[in-house]
Amino acid sequence: MLEEINHQRRRFMGNTALAVAATQLGFLGSANAQPRNPASSDVSAIKPGTHTSFASIKQIDAGPLNIGYAEDGPADGPAVILLHGWPYDIYSFVDVAPLLASAGYRVIVPYLRGYGTTRFLSSETMRNAQQSAVALDIIALMDALKIQTATVAGFDWGARTADVLAVLWPERCKAIVSVSGYLISSPEGNQVPSPPEPAFLFWYQYYFSTPVGKAGYAKYLDQFNKFIWHQASPKWNFDDATYDRTAASFNNPDHVDIVIHDYRWRLGLADGERKYDDLEKRLAALPAVTVPAITMEGDSNGAAHPPEPVYRTRFAGKYEYRLINGGVGHNLPQEAPQAFAQAVIDVGAL
Repeated sequence: MLEEINHQRRRFMGNTALAVAATQLGFLGSANAQPRNPASSDVSAIKPGTHTSFASIKQIDAGPLNIGYAEDGPADGPAVILLHGWPYDIYSFVDVAPLLASAGYRVIVPYLRGYGTTRFLSSETMRNAQQSAVALDIIALMDALKIQTATVAGFDWGARTADVLAVLWPERCKAIVSVSGYLISSPEGNQVPSPPEPAFLFWYQYYFSTPVGKAGYAKYLDQFNKFIWHQASPKWNFDDATYDRTAASFNNPDHVDIVIHDYRWRLGLADGERKYDDLEKRLAALPAVTVPAITMEGDSNGAAHPPEPVYRTRFAGKYEYRLINGGVGHNLPQEAPQAFAQAVIDVGAL
């Protein structure tokens, strides 16, 4: 089964992917930044999987949440916030954090709402995962930690959140690193039908749209997410211990509700909260990122993602694109921590 999926992924992640990404994002630009596999002249060489724990794990009340987060590096260093996606957690950055800390950065790696030790402060709060709500969690965290500005870097949900922060609150973002580029969207924008083969990569979103899909995700949580890891990173030979460290964060009592709401909201099948309507209206216009940015892609990303030419024009400030070779998949910071840490350092000098 997995071999069949990988075969089909390789077959249609060409012209059809370019077409569907352009359709879903609503624009098509021309790339004038050449992809490169950068030499890591500043970051020490590291073998992925070298670290299995963080320097410290802390908790803090921020907005509607009590957020669990890892912290490393000097307290007075320039702040870097590293954001994970689904179905991953802070351990995607377990090798990145010490690299940045050793370079003098204050590194903050939060569990997003619905993951790990992050909890809602009130049972009455809607378990909402729309893009503006998740981004506001990071603003609240920065306020709680008295961080005025930070470099924000992430992948998957984390890349989307970095993009949202950069366009809605550019005064809080020194720069961003975004794996797979510009991921802001809207329920309305996602109503454009996809051709069948690219739509195949989004199979889980359609599954989550049904009651049986939600029940199935809850029942087969570990098997489901491990399958997604294989689909998204077909050449990443992670071991059970690596997966299990992250899988523990899925035992969060709100995890299933948050994940299901995220994907249903994207497709217009679940409502958000009215208090975020103005922010979502601004995001639906697909505003340009004006802060310095580096976008990245692994050469073996098995998850659906837009090719760089599709989103290039959404980055209006200083910008660079990097293609990371060597069988690197969707979980780029964990699979290629040296390249990811280098991008975080380099984006501040653009």
